[in-house]
Amino acid sequence: MSYERYSPTGFGVLPPVVKNLLIINVLFYIATLVFGYALHIDLSDYLGLHYFVSPHFATYQFVTYMFMHDATSFSHILFNMFALWMFGSVLEQVWGPKKFLIYYMITGIGAGLIQLLVIYIQVHNVELSLTVDQIAQVRETGYQILKEGQNFSDPLMGKLNELYNMTTIGASGAVFGLLLAFGMLFPNSLIYLYFFIPIKAKWFVIIYGAIELFSGVYNTGSNVAHFAHLGGMIFGFFLIIYWKKKANRHGNHYMQ
Repeated sequence: MSYERYSPTGFGVLPPVVKNLLIINVLFYIATLVFGYALHIDLSDYLGLHYFVSPHFATYQFVTYMFMHDATSFSHILFNMFALWMFGSVLEQVWGPKKFLIYYMITGIGAGLIQLLVIYIQVHNVELSLTVDQIAQVRETGYQILKEGQNFSDPLMGKLNELYNMTTIGASGAVFGLLLAFGMLFPNSLIYLYFFIPIKAKWFVIIYGAIELFSGVYNTGSNVAHFAHLGGMIFGFFLIIYWKKKANRHGNHYMQ
């Protein structure tokens, strides 16, 4: 079977890994609502991905952040789960459960790594303009100030505080990895924008990637982790290339 000629059908079929990922994401979302509104505990403080110097940073967050979504925006989880179902169902049928789960997790973790790398670069640039004492003050008291709904009056200290205590949540990085994979495996398949505007998958991926890059560079005030989206696509691209080369070395069909 040639994947480039594969006609993605059967979107109604729900393979096991996609089904379980959907269930886990929904359960995390419900838990976020319950803990937030009933117990006044923000689960993103513990399960969202934090920058290295944050008092809440933990390595397990590279996994858990992928299952957290904004409790105040139902569209956040809705669109991510719709894309997971639509693209993930096809990819899992092609790759099989094990390879699909590996791909999903690597692109999600990779997205988190890229996001923290970008934050590190931004932090470094801001710290160059601050004194050692100012940086220490932000690290020691910044988190509590933000929790009280305030920030430093010095704009650079305020910016540094926001970077230190930025929280990344959502499945978008892994979902963008799925989008990239769909575009590479089925480049000429049609994707319907807003359900009625047809565009080939390869052009959709290229255009979307360019938009994310532009938004990440020029729309720095946004709370959307554009570079995490790009990170998922970057890790997905290199993983697919690696699998393809590995299969070719063993004389096997592409990723079969």
